[in-house]
Amino acid sequence: MYNKGLYSDWVPKPVQLLLIVLLLAVVMPIGGVYTGNISYLVSGTGAMTEYFMWANYATTIGMGACMPVVLRIKMRFKVRDKMVLLLVLLGLLSYINSTTLEPMIFIFSALLIGFMKMMVTIELFLPLMVMIGNRGMFYGMFYTFVLVMNQVAAYYAAEFALLYNWQQFYIFTAVLCFILALIHWIFMHDKYFALKVPLHYIDWLSILLFISTFMFSAYVYAFGRQQDWLNSKNIINASIAAFVSFALLSIRQLTLKRPYLSFKIFTKNNVQHGLFMLFWLGMFLGTASLQNTFAVGVLGYDQLTNARLSMLMIPGIIVAGIIAVIWFKKEKPLKMYIFSGFAGMIGYAIIMYFSMVLEFNYDNWYLPMFLKGYGMCSLFISIWFYTLDKLEMDEMLAAIGLVLVWRTFLAVGIFSTLYSWLQYRFQITAIGDLAVYMDGMTVTPQNVMANMKAIQLNAIIIATKKIFGFIVLIGLGILLYVATHHFGAKRFQYFRFVRVLGGKSVIARRRLRERKKLLEEIKDAAGPAM
Repeated sequence: MYNKGLYSDWVPKPVQLLLIVLLLAVVMPIGGVYTGNISYLVSGTGAMTEYFMWANYATTIGMGACMPVVLRIKMRFKVRDKMVLLLVLLGLLSYINSTTLEPMIFIFSALLIGFMKMMVTIELFLPLMVMIGNRGMFYGMFYTFVLVMNQVAAYYAAEFALLYNWQQFYIFTAVLCFILALIHWIFMHDKYFALKVPLHYIDWLSILLFISTFMFSAYVYAFGRQQDWLNSKNIINASIAAFVSFALLSIRQLTLKRPYLSFKIFTKNNVQHGLFMLFWLGMFLGTASLQNTFAVGVLGYDQLTNARLSMLMIPGIIVAGIIAVIWFKKEKPLKMYIFSGFAGMIGYAIIMYFSMVLEFNYDNWYLPMFLKGYGMCSLFISIWFYTLDKLEMDEMLAAIGLVLVWRTFLAVGIFSTLYSWLQYRFQITAIGDLAVYMDGMTVTPQNVMANMKAIQLNAIIIATKKIFGFIVLIGLGILLYVATHHFGAKRFQYFRFVRVLGGKSVIARRRLRERKKLLEEIKDAAGPAM
């Protein structure tokens, strides 16, 4: 017997929905590290910040590595056995993180957590997709919920660390996973999803090459500034290792009968343009490092206050989600929704450009963070929908790992790294410019040390302001690109009266209705796999 649901037939539907929401609320924010408590991890373990940045990247890499094989794993095991085991393992890994002081354990556990939480997440897509029925509306609700929970988790990780210590949040997460495992052992059915499939078709060597490619790349992103980039042998060796691993991975896919990854979809027009827009979305998401530098380094916020800034994005995220549901329900073209998302991000950058002053008030954060939340959520939904639109399920699953890593790791990592380098260079230039005013007439030798802090803070402000200025200029170019891109719309159409005169108007409309119905069925089937 097969059962495409998650829970036993005797469980009421509202209870099933509540359990799914609880699973999403716990599993989706879980990770090896949380952005809200990284500073507490650094002070508690004595390790460098770069190790925990590396661990943060590792979670996304683990999710991307799992994605191409997640459907085969889903059909191989019984739902209850797999879900309970995964929740127990996620709880154990969180507990291990709470007891260790070794940063490499955080990195390894973060990789495993990302891999396993993707297996859990795929189980939740199918019932949610069946309930919602429309892939665009599903994305609107799903991404809104996930992004809100990520901000909440980051805040409470910081609050737990401040009130107790950084270990307590990991213990709290572990306890939640164990409780959910017990609940799902009771309520879940013990049947297969579909026909049982073997696991020996999975190419584990390709998975290892995928992980090594991006883990070496993550090392370069995390430690590049600390080790002075190409002046470090470690950075050079890691870059070579990442390139060689990717070359071996690509060659291996060409020789396998059932390849782990597929590069065919990257020849499609919508995928190419989608990846292009996701790259520039990374430019805006990478501003988190600039924002942290300004909030903590210049304004002097503590970590809890800084984490509270992320909570200010929640209203914007919710508004973007509501608009997305209405937008997809009415089947409106994507162009203006994507345009509004990039416009929100540019609005955030413009406000931050003019806000680089020492007198910046906490109340002034509300508008820019609202715009950032709206832009982030709307672009996650719309660009992801556009990129994977009209793809067959086999094609989509075979390349989704690369797209996921591109969106969440590569694009953001490239710009975060670039910003840290530019900020350092611009600060040196700014201090040189400010040195013009540091002579015996304006700053006496006795007052030099008293003014050094103000000089340094002004240099940081100048550097950050310059970077936001470049972001605004590039963003205006992106808006122009979005305004002129067709987004799949037909560029040329025959006039309606030509079809009428030819006696084909009724037939054409019927064929369009049939084609639309078929496409919806394909989307409904592909949506759960996402």
